[in-house]
Amino acid sequence: MTRTCIIVATILGLAMAANGIFMLASPLDWYFAVPGVTSTGAFNQHFIRDIGMIFVMTGAAYVVGAVRAELRLLLWAVATIWFSGHALFHLWEIAVGICALSAFPRDFAAVTLPALIGIGLTAWSYGDRRRRMLAGA
Repeated sequence: MTRTCIIVATILGLAMAANGIFMLASPLDWYFAVPGVTSTGAFNQHFIRDIGMIFVMTGAAYVVGAVRAELRLLLWAVATIWFSGHALFHLWEIAVGICALSAFPRDFAAVTLPALIGIGLTAWSYGDRRRRMLAGA
């Protein structure tokens, strides 16, 4: 299980960091390349780059956590909190009618799934840390 979680966290981290780098390097291309983004408001280079930095940092948190077991729980939990808040915000937009229900399946892979994966990884990391602490006690 450990190896699988490390691999999943690394893939998630690299994907999120790559998205963030794309947002930082070419915000206009990112704005038009990602399905649904143009329907959320006018192009805002500053905002896209701000969020791009968050994606780079959260992606790095998953990758560093995959390598450094002693930092894993903290890094993965913080990144997961952001991804979960992002996903909940998207769901709230649907619930209050800002976005149509069709936005959910369109956004699922890029918004909700990373949050769910992060929750699973963080829960596993918590259990793994606990098991290691009990075994060492």
